[in-house]
Amino acid sequence: MEGNLVIVESPTKARTIQRFLGPGFTVKASEGHIRDLQEKQLSIDIEGGFTPQYVVPDNKKKVVAELKKLASEAEIVWLASDEDREGEAISWHLTETLGLDKARTRRIAFHEITKDAILRAIGNPREVDMNLVNAQQARRVLDRLVGFELSPILWKKIGRGLSAGRVQSVALRLVVDREREIMAFTPEAYYRVEGKFAAGSASLKGVLDTRFKSAAEAERFLRDSIGASYYVEDVEKTDGKRYPAPPFTTSTLQQEASRKLHFPVSTTMRLAQTLYEKGLITYMRTDSTNLSALALGTAKKFILDNFGAEYSHPRQYSTHSKGAQEAHEAIRPTFIENADISGTSQEKALYNLIWKRTVASQMAEASLLNTTIRIASDKRSERFAAEASEIVFDGFLKVYMEGNDEENGEEGLTVVPDIRKADALTAKEIVAECKFTRAPQRYTEASLVKKLEELGIGRPSTYAPTITTLTKTRGYIASGNRDGVRKEVTNFKLKGGDLSSTTKKETVGEDKGKLLPQDVGLLVTDYLVENFPTIMDYNYTADVESTLDKIAEGDEDWKAYLKSFYPSFHQMVDTKLHDGQYTHVERVLGIDPADGQQIVAKYGQYGPYVQKGEGENKRFASLDKTQLIESITLAEAIKLLSLPRNVGSYEGIPIIATKGKFGPYLKYGTVNVTLPRKADPLAISLEDCIAAIKAQKDAAPENNILKEFPEEDITIINGRYGPYIKHGGKNFRIPRHADIAALTLEDCKGLVRKK
Repeated sequence: MEGNLVIVESPTKARTIQRFLGPGFTVKASEGHIRDLQEKQLSIDIEGGFTPQYVVPDNKKKVVAELKKLASEAEIVWLASDEDREGEAISWHLTETLGLDKARTRRIAFHEITKDAILRAIGNPREVDMNLVNAQQARRVLDRLVGFELSPILWKKIGRGLSAGRVQSVALRLVVDREREIMAFTPEAYYRVEGKFAAGSASLKGVLDTRFKSAAEAERFLRDSIGASYYVEDVEKTDGKRYPAPPFTTSTLQQEASRKLHFPVSTTMRLAQTLYEKGLITYMRTDSTNLSALALGTAKKFILDNFGAEYSHPRQYSTHSKGAQEAHEAIRPTFIENADISGTSQEKALYNLIWKRTVASQMAEASLLNTTIRIASDKRSERFAAEASEIVFDGFLKVYMEGNDEENGEEGLTVVPDIRKADALTAKEIVAECKFTRAPQRYTEASLVKKLEELGIGRPSTYAPTITTLTKTRGYIASGNRDGVRKEVTNFKLKGGDLSSTTKKETVGEDKGKLLPQDVGLLVTDYLVENFPTIMDYNYTADVESTLDKIAEGDEDWKAYLKSFYPSFHQMVDTKLHDGQYTHVERVLGIDPADGQQIVAKYGQYGPYVQKGEGENKRFASLDKTQLIESITLAEAIKLLSLPRNVGSYEGIPIIATKGKFGPYLKYGTVNVTLPRKADPLAISLEDCIAAIKAQKDAAPENNILKEFPEEDITIINGRYGPYIKHGGKNFRIPRHADIAALTLEDCKGLVRKK
């Protein structure tokens, strides 16, 4: 035996490490887990003490065979999977599956893929930490038990293809609960008054300290203010400090990348994984804000060299999230002196965000001068207040400003004009605008991650897959816009002694780019909350995470914990499975005034829909993803039921606009013409329909025919992804490098037979 075999998770990580280690080391990838629970079976021996029954999937057998051969020939096998529970479990599975000799096996781990970190790890090997492995096994088995037993109940009570999960169902409940808060919220009108004032050449805006509840009150205030004299009643200046945010944890990186770069959580994690495996950043799954002594030192040197001593303020942050593991390090660049990297535009953007946040965290706080100016008049007792902040010393703001979850994004910092107490002011104009109180904000991916972390639900590694399951895999949640209601309001303006009013439309309740629960998500949540309240309890889910942490620390036995959980849970599942109760959702919306027929909103095999009438004459229409059975109005239902709509005709053929499972489309004779997803079949014009029909005709396969053999019903078409054969209504692939001009009828028939 000779040489060293290093096993990591991914090929990219393997290539990076191979460059550092050179000859004498062979670095191979396991490509993630090499074994797992069986896919379509419980795969847990409950009677045997909850022992998992692991198998090597078919797609991993070749990898396992290669690793087993290399391991048998190596002098030492180094297990270099990530240093978290999942990575520890991968190393253990490799040990078990490859039959590794303990005397010739070393476990190493590092937070960054640099030559120094890897050589340091090789100099300090350890054994596989079975406490971490058992914590991972406990989570995997617990999640399998919950999902495997709850999902069949949902299939039986609600519909096929549904699933429940220990973390995913609680995350779904957060979104559903927030939607119900919004449904119960009634917007109330109020008047906000803003004045524009001048003092010599200086100008400022002030907001009145009172909100008026009615148009009459607002108009009375402006009428009373005609001819008023204004003066500065008070100027209050206070020194302020603004401190940099800590370096990134997994969840704060996901939140900030969503706010600043508009990345979905899954995209952020995919890019971070790539940056880590290329050796550009430290490990991307962490809940610690700590920085290593080396990182603190290199950051200080960079700041001193590039900004000066006054900008340097080394600091270490403490982590406040539940169950955080302080031994880990925050996400940071491996080499802080590298302000730029090569890579895709997305990789560069995420790296730049991480770099700025890390450097800013070690810079001096910003010094601000906060000014509040109170403006009084001789006609009314209310006061205007103008507030602003002036940057005295920019400090960390020279590099980075943290985003927030408000609609208007980052706050602006303005300069205050030189105005003193008792200065006379001239009112240029005073405006009273009607606004409406706002409901609680719906979650975005970023704010949902923030809430999950606050509650201690899940861990950094679970947030991205949880959101992906809810939005893409199950369709319990959709990311989209919610149209508001247009309300007519009257606004007032006082300018030059003249009081005027204008009427306009104000949109109330509009939301863009938020997580919207779908009816199936509401149904699943309601059923689980009613029948499995413990599983859906926020505190219980957080307590589970605490127990898993205790297992990881060796303070609790994982099998004993599962034994304490399962019997009562299984008994509850068995009771509910056979209780004879089924979920049936139906809401009567009212009577269509046009024909006197009743309209009902229901949930069926293919999702939520509205129905008008009964018997042979009944009509159906599916709800949009932005509509819910609980909140859809009679007017909205009547609008949906007006489809399909006869728009007109083109070349003597009727054009029917309608909407199907995959979005809006036109029926043009026997042809279906796809419309853009944002097209409204209820409003689309005849001209736009004709343009869509022409565009589809121009792109039709018959306009891209390369060769025809009509006697055998064989046509070679130049399709979107290259040439293919069409025969008998089916498509047949042509080899990529085939010479189309030389293809004969027999060649084509041979390709058809081969398929």
